This record gives sequence, C-alpha cells and structure tokens, in this order.
Amino acid sequence: MRPAQIGLRKGDARRTRPPRRRERGRLGTRRRVSEPVAPTLNPALDWDALAASFARDRRVRIHDFLTADSAAALTAHLRARQDWLLVLNSNDRLFELSRSARATLPPDRAAALATAVKAQAQFGFQFHYESIRVPDAAADRAADPSPINQLALLMSSEPVLERLRHVVGAPDIAFADAQATAYAPGDFLTAHDDDVEGKNRRAAYVLGLTPEWRIDWGGLLLVHDDGVAWVPKFNTLNLFTVPQPHSVSQVSTFAADRRYAVTGWLRAGVKP
Repeated sequence: MRPAQIGLRKGDARRTRPPRRRERGRLGTRRRVSEPVAPTLNPALDWDALAASFARDRRVRIHDFLTADSAAALTAHLRARQDWLLVLNSNDRLFELSRSARATLPPDRAAALATAVKAQAQFGFQFHYESIRVPDAAADRAADPSPINQLALLMSSEPVLERLRHVVGAPDIAFADAQATAYAPGDFLTAHDDDVEGKNRRAAYVLGLTPEWRIDWGGLLLVHDDGVAWVPKFNTLNLFTVPQPHSVSQVSTFAADRRYAVTGWLRAGVKP
C-alpha cells in the first residue's frame, strides 16, 4: 500500500513502525485473537426427560440449549447485522423492507402502512417483525459461515436431528429450516398454526437470544389451546408440535431491547 493511501506524506513512510507480531504460545503456535465461537450443543441435556415432557404436553422448553459462550456469540452476531428486513403481509402477499428503505419512506406512506397493518391484525392473520433468512440447502449454508448459518447446519446435523426426533417422536424428520428474527417495540405475530400443505412440518422451534427480558415487555409466545404463555428466555429452545395455534404478543412500546431469536421448523421429506 502506498503512503498516500493511508493518509501519510511520502517522507513519513519510513518513520512508521512495523506492526507487532502476535504473541506465540507453546510450540511456537500463534495466539488466535477474537476467534468466533461456533454454535455448540450443550452436552449435559437430558434428552429422555425432554422426550417424556414433550410426549405429555406436545411442547417443551429446553433451557441452556447451546453452550453459554456460543449462545452469547450468536446474540452478538445478530445485534451486529445490518441486513435485517422488515417482513409483513397483506393477506397472502409478503412484503420486505430494508432498514434503509424504511428510513426514506415518506411519512404519509409510513402512516398508511401502519394503519393497514393494524386493521388486518384486528381480525385476521398479520405479522410485522424483522427477519434474516437462512438458505435451506446445506451447501449454501456452508458457503457463508456466519453464526446463524452455522446454527442451521448444527440443527440439521445428524447427531442433533437424532435427538430431536427422539424428543418429538417423529422419526421422519430430515432437516431444520431457519430464520433469525428481531421483534422491535410494536412488532407482533397473530394467531396461526404453521400447517402449510407440502411443507411437512413436524414441529416448530424458537431459540430465544435476548439475554435479559422482562415479562411486561411483551413478545410472549402464546400457545392458545392450552392457555400457555412463554416469556422469552435467553438460550432456551421452545419446541412444539405442528399444527398448534400460537402467536407472539406485541412487544411493548417501552421495551428496552429487541426480542432476538432463531426460529424455524423440523421438517420431513428430502433434505436440501
């Protein structure tokens, strides 16, 4: 790199110090700095107990699903991402808006959009939250080794699938799809049951990734038939059968954080 490219005058280049070498540990190996922690399954989980609970209730909460450091790294990654898309629907049509597009939306159009969303949410199916989608194909996930793609690969790995089949009682589960979600104040997801023809969904999962969450901030996962309300909990995998009516309550306007999660379905069929 020429001196001018880094803001130095020509005569200054010789006075710059060379970068320090990284410290070496034993056997002359270089010390790795800030190496990302890949999502790792907690080895201490009692899968038989989880299966018994799921068989009884058609749902289960798996606390400390990942190792603590890998869960924290995943949350940090989600906070740092800037490619979130606001996803919302109008009947059967899906709309996506980047953060930059929303920032330049004229006030009258933004107000009209908010009015339309609220009107449909009153008596119909409506969602409004941010998302980062993860490709289904393992090759596409591996091509971009981001933490959320690595989590999706982990969820679809045979050792993890074997355990999840045992818990759900569905031996035909072939893979897990995934998306990251972020619910900001005002975001929500109204009642639905996830039963979509041809998707072969056996169970739904939601991995909570906000470290601290107050119950009065909203964003509760509501299981309607049984009157269950699950408060978002860090590094907890919520797992429940499909179909089953559920929703996510609106995040309070005074919530001090986004409700981060990775969510998806355990699906039968051909693994992508």
